[in-house]
Amino acid sequence: VQLQASGGGLVQPGGSLRLSCAASGFSLDYYSIGWFRQAPGKEREGVSCISNRDGNTYYADSVEGRFTISRDNANNTVYLQMNSLKPEDTAVYYCAADFSIRIPIKNPTGWGIYWGQGTLVTVSS
Repeated sequence: VQLQASGGGLVQPGGSLRLSCAASGFSLDYYSIGWFRQAPGKEREGVSCISNRDGNTYYADSVEGRFTISRDNANNTVYLQMNSLKPEDTAVYYCAADFSIRIPIKNPTGWGIYWGQGTLVTVSS
């Protein structure tokens, strides 16, 4: 059972990246998937979540309108499309899977049965 986060890199302000969260050993269909990030010296924060129950999506205020989370069940992968990136988006991004109905944007503590290893996003000119 494994989650693999990928797609990070160095991008200029205003640029775009697409992060992927691929599952192996289990199906993502039954899980809510969350994306989180942690910048140096800061606590981990919830970025986005897609619900397993109704497919609803949720975003932190700081990324609303710029980031889009989506599922590809055929490929057992969840994506985070990040547009109009800002230097303050620089962080290690993690994905996680959970059955919980709690949306982990405001409070990510304790959320996530399975976690990916993290992928670094650096937004800099």
